[in-house]
Amino acid sequence: MTPVRLAEEVLPTLAEHAAAVDAAAQFPEAGVSALRKSGLMGLLVPQQYGGLGGDLTDLVAVARTLASGCLSTAMIWAMHCQQVDALVRHSSDPLRGELLPRIAAGQVYLASVTTEPAKGGHLLSAVAALRAADDLLELRRDAPIVTGGQHADGFLVTMRASEDAAAQRVSLVYVDREQVSFETTGTWEPLGMRGTHSVGMRLTAAIPRHQVVGEAGQFRAVAVDSMIPVGHLGWASCWLGGAHAALRAVVRLVGSRERPRSTDPSSELVLERLARVRMDLELVGAYLDRVVAEITAHRGAGTSTDTPATQIHLNVVKVAAAELTFRAVSRLMQLVGVSTGYLRTSPIPLERLFRDLRSASLNYSDDRLLTAIGSLSLIDRGVRLA
Repeated sequence: MTPVRLAEEVLPTLAEHAAAVDAAAQFPEAGVSALRKSGLMGLLVPQQYGGLGGDLTDLVAVARTLASGCLSTAMIWAMHCQQVDALVRHSSDPLRGELLPRIAAGQVYLASVTTEPAKGGHLLSAVAALRAADDLLELRRDAPIVTGGQHADGFLVTMRASEDAAAQRVSLVYVDREQVSFETTGTWEPLGMRGTHSVGMRLTAAIPRHQVVGEAGQFRAVAVDSMIPVGHLGWASCWLGGAHAALRAVVRLVGSRERPRSTDPSSELVLERLARVRMDLELVGAYLDRVVAEITAHRGAGTSTDTPATQIHLNVVKVAAAELTFRAVSRLMQLVGVSTGYLRTSPIPLERLFRDLRSASLNYSDDRLLTAIGSLSLIDRGVRLA
């Protein structure tokens, strides 16, 4: 079956548990278990290692499909794929051979450890340092937010390359659950995205040197080539998938006999509000597809994405998706009114999506990305639009 068909097979499980996962702010164990069995945890793993050999087009399509059932589970899966892509493209041959078949078999769910108390979410710097100990590298790492960390089978962790390295000399290392001792810190009781169970963690581990992903101290190359593009495209796809599903549900409601009195399809106000939601989602979908094509072309040609225009496009797709999908769901809530849009008991989960999508602009802050877009715009004097 195609990756999207596989996603459709697990969708009922995600949808069935979405409300309970949200209410309890608990990790979606049933949904992730279904994803493990489906083979989709290995979507981006090459076929030679037992994976599906999918590409970014598959990633976007599957993320949108999964998010129509449970946005939290879709985000967990998309961030796992972000880590997988980094391993596929930048890990050593021994690590690929050890790890990729396990990921393809659904045995390894990967969590990302990039936040740090002293630096927040800034991706390209680190405070805690690796320490050499004979043939091993030792790490002690605090992270205020690790999505699904308590349930992860492995972690990709950013660390300062050595005790005397500058903050920007960052290494990315893989740490298996069997190699780490950890404790959770704090609790997870957020407004939205409650099922991601993004707890704080304190990790201690010793790992062999071949578990450094990419060149030591050169995490920026991994981030620009892999983690940033796949992260932004995956997040945007999830947000779009959730908002798209909401629009479909509202359109069906407005066209039915069960519609609220406020949603008379002969009303010009109702039609105008539907039009604006549709335009927002059309723009996000079209721009997302365009940037996927751009990154795919770079990968096919073996060229770098580290150019001002391409980095602008990646940042724009994240910010635009965060802003416009949230606005779309807010407008849908206004359109259908209190009983259908605002109550948790509504058959259309607009209230949950509203809370979930409010986090989109905070999930790696839009403010930081807008500053980057402005700075890069002064460098990209040709103003190459996507």
